[in-house]
Amino acid sequence: MSDSLQERLLSEIESWTLIDPHTHIDPLAPAGTTLADILGYHYYTELAHSAGMDRASIEEPDIDPRERVRRLVEHLRPLENTIQYDWLIGLSRQFFGFTHDRLTVENWEELYEAALAKMSEPDWADQVLRQSRLTAVFLTNDFDDPLEGFDTSVYIPCLRTDDLVFHLAQPEVQQRLGEATGGEAASANGLREAVRKLFEHFTAKGAKACAISLPPDFTPAPVSEARADRALEQLYQRHTSASEADRRAGSKFVFWTLAEFCREFGLPFDLMIGVNRRVYEAGVYQGQDLFDSRVSLIQYKELFNAFPDVRFPVSVLASVTNQELVSYAWIFPNVITHGHWWYSNTPPYIEFDLAARLEAVPQTKQVGYYSDMYKLEFGWPKFQMYRRLLAKVLAERFVLDRGWSEERAIELARAVLRDNVETVFGVQQS
Repeated sequence: MSDSLQERLLSEIESWTLIDPHTHIDPLAPAGTTLADILGYHYYTELAHSAGMDRASIEEPDIDPRERVRRLVEHLRPLENTIQYDWLIGLSRQFFGFTHDRLTVENWEELYEAALAKMSEPDWADQVLRQSRLTAVFLTNDFDDPLEGFDTSVYIPCLRTDDLVFHLAQPEVQQRLGEATGGEAASANGLREAVRKLFEHFTAKGAKACAISLPPDFTPAPVSEARADRALEQLYQRHTSASEADRRAGSKFVFWTLAEFCREFGLPFDLMIGVNRRVYEAGVYQGQDLFDSRVSLIQYKELFNAFPDVRFPVSVLASVTNQELVSYAWIFPNVITHGHWWYSNTPPYIEFDLAARLEAVPQTKQVGYYSDMYKLEFGWPKFQMYRRLLAKVLAERFVLDRGWSEERAIELARAVLRDNVETVFGVQQS
């Protein structure tokens, strides 16, 4: 009974077109060009490295794409139990007609050639979007991105602000900000004017969010004008030699200023909380960062209280933080649960965290899923994983356990997976 019920729910959920509210897609090269773009995803390189593959063989400069794939395939066997391997096989079947259940040294060239043929088609990115039932994807744009050369109704800009908040002491970041805004941000007023120009530029180009990833030790707080002036002056004069106190004060002032402009321009402020960078310093590219359980959302208490009219879609890096996120979304009107990020983006954690959110947080305050993908081909398998789990939780916990009708369960699914993306971020399906 539950299996057939789950399949009926899944069939309906699969029929919807969606907007992906967080990706790292390059809108000028959104889809892969060879299978190396797929297997080069950090999940595969870091897992292969973890299982014994030499880092140098993965990161050798100017390695031929075909040779890169060959080397990685030789180290895929230990990964076959992982959900990431399931994504790989799933997208290979969906897009390239792959018929095997394993990618091996005997059959990888068959897949490589099939992928190359499809990826060479001029409308390949559009084909992937249609097959994935995605009408638009949010981007992750550097603050100085000109936002030119792509359709911003399909590839929706998002102002990513990590460099501004945490790396403003670096001369190159200061130079980039000056070139993007036409002024120097060495004072509180100068910084505000620069940030205003960034928001004007991004919103004029159709941006729908501001976003940042945050370390576990960061605590947002307002900084006085005088203290901000001193800190920013030191950042611009001494750069990375500025004191830790000045760098922290500068970071807090920039962050608080961003929140103020999110309020003024009506943009949600995506907070991705808890990443500890470069934990494994010998790791492969993008395979060095981990979560830190010492993070607590109590660090954001002052922020959430100070900006009741700013929407904060919050992602937490680890499932262990999910209960705290649920409680904050339960209490604070402006806190929204957002996706299943990174290390919590595997079925056991998604299912547990999803059930907790669905049974405790108002349905209008949940953005169910985003792919976090770098190439469009990953949208289909990642969303398909989530759709299966959403159908399972709804079937078991709502229809069977609580006696909901299937129609009512579908309404809830539609809210968290589709409708809330539109209402929270102010976008519409095309």
